[in-house]
Parts: sequence; C-alpha cells; structure tokens
Amino acid sequence: MLECVFCKIVAKQAHASLIYDDGQVTAFLSNHPVNVGHTLVVPKKHYETIYEMPEKEVAYLFTIVKKVAYAVKKATSTDGIRLVQNNGGDAGQIVFHIHVHVIPMKPPDHVFHEHSFRTPELLDQDAEKIKRMF
Repeated sequence: MLECVFCKIVAKQAHASLIYDDGQVTAFLSNHPVNVGHTLVVPKKHYETIYEMPEKEVAYLFTIVKKVAYAVKKATSTDGIRLVQNNGGDAGQIVFHIHVHVIPMKPPDHVFHEHSFRTPELLDQDAEKIKRMF
C-alpha cells in the first residue's frame, strides 16, 4: 500500500515527526494540527478502517494510544485530550489507513486551535518535547 501516505511514513519513505515507534504501531505529529501536540497513532499494517483489524491489534493500538495521550498531556500541560477515530468518508476519514487522533484541548476560554500547517522543523521540536514524556 505504498500509495498510502501513512504506509510511506511507516516505510520511512516520507518524513514525519515521530514520537513513538515499535514493531506494530507508530505515532507522529499531524502536519495540519488542531492544536500543538496533535498526534496520529497508526498501526504499521495497513487497514482502511477499524472493521478490518483483528481485535487483538485494535486492543494493542489503543494501549499505545493511551500512552501517547498521557505523554501529549504532560508535554502540552493540558488536562483535556480528545481522541478521534473516523471510519469511512461519511465519518470524515480522509486518509484511508486507520489512525487515532490524540488532540490536546484547553477549556473554551483558553482554546489554542491553530489548525494550520506546521513546518517540519516545528513539528520535530514538538515531537522531541513529547518524546521526553515517555
């Protein structure tokens, strides 16, 4: 599935600011973040949606999602973390490789929605800060 951008990241054929990587799962920062620290957690094996994944792999993916969420929470000094996982175009899925968004959130009076492109250099700096939290 090398036409899939996430498969290219997993294969190290495309740049991403990695914050976690093991034999089954990788996590990297979104280059169009809702907020600083917005991380995507993906299985290395290509599945379009959660429905295709074996249950054990889903369980492992969410085990890592929890670890990443905790690291993002500490690195961004926020108590609110939003987890989003879309299945299918009707649900808003844009990249058809299952992934979980880990998005740090602040109360409405402290919203820091940047939802803009971040340069690779800024993403690498953000990634280093989060990696130190593991």
